[in-house]
Amino acid sequence: MISTINNTIYKAFGLYISSEIRLPEVPIASILMNDVNVKIELGDLTECWSQKGTEGKIVVLEEMIVFKVKNLAIFSIQEGKRVIVSPLSEWDENKTRLYLLGTCMGVILLQRGMIPLHGSAIVIDGKAYGIVGDSGVGKSTLTTAFIKAGYKFLSDDVIAVSLSKRNIPFVNPSYPQQKLWQDSLDVFGFDSNQFKPLFDRENKYAVPVEKNFHAEPKPLAGIIELIKTEDRHLEICQLSNLNKVHTLYKHTFRNFLVQRLSLLDWHFHFSTEIANQIQIHQMKRPSRGVAPEQLVHHLLTLIEEGGI
Repeated sequence: MISTINNTIYKAFGLYISSEIRLPEVPIASILMNDVNVKIELGDLTECWSQKGTEGKIVVLEEMIVFKVKNLAIFSIQEGKRVIVSPLSEWDENKTRLYLLGTCMGVILLQRGMIPLHGSAIVIDGKAYGIVGDSGVGKSTLTTAFIKAGYKFLSDDVIAVSLSKRNIPFVNPSYPQQKLWQDSLDVFGFDSNQFKPLFDRENKYAVPVEKNFHAEPKPLAGIIELIKTEDRHLEICQLSNLNKVHTLYKHTFRNFLVQRLSLLDWHFHFSTEIANQIQIHQMKRPSRGVAPEQLVHHLLTLIEEGGI
């Protein structure tokens, strides 16, 4: 069953989003339709896909990206302003939202001139700090440890980084929900029965964080690239400007689309601007034997000493 409501407006990633598909995890905004930045609509893309689509691939057309999730839906993202969803035989609203708030929003951000980093962001002393890394290194677990220590949460999975009119990088908050694996829930003693499993991922859960969510953008002060190693010792090192730019590209959400969208030059200049203003550190953490609270302590000490 397709559950829709006409033109409900939400706010996420610094954008006002009008959606015909319910987005219950995203805060509702009270603004006029004229102020909407992005529209999510239901439509029929079957003919477009039959002419242009290739199974299993994202198709890049002029000012538009189209992709299909088998038996779920066809998605079209246009000019950073519009997402069309075409339901298929096994339509599922919960799974569809994962793609809307993941791949679709990542593309929207790129099309609108923002860098979507794959990671989480928290607020410390009025500034945003990003935690990036490959899947499974513990980004969300470390973010949860910061939240439990009293720090505010900005984003999980996709970090929307913009430049202000004065070219100062800042992070736009996403929405008040984390995605945590069962292992992370176990670390903090959370009962998985309290949370909804993400579709098709029985051991990964949607965890609301409304009370700890910071709903306003914050200047980006630093980024930690989290790396899991088999070494016994924790190591933190500062990256050079060139390595910063490489790291920003490496951890751009769906970075394979940057070249296909002809955005390589733009991404390089944007990343260089960020690299010139903030510190990026690698934190190589042992795969076992170091609690998330210890990582929080090391990072807070580094910040207090002016290292980030």
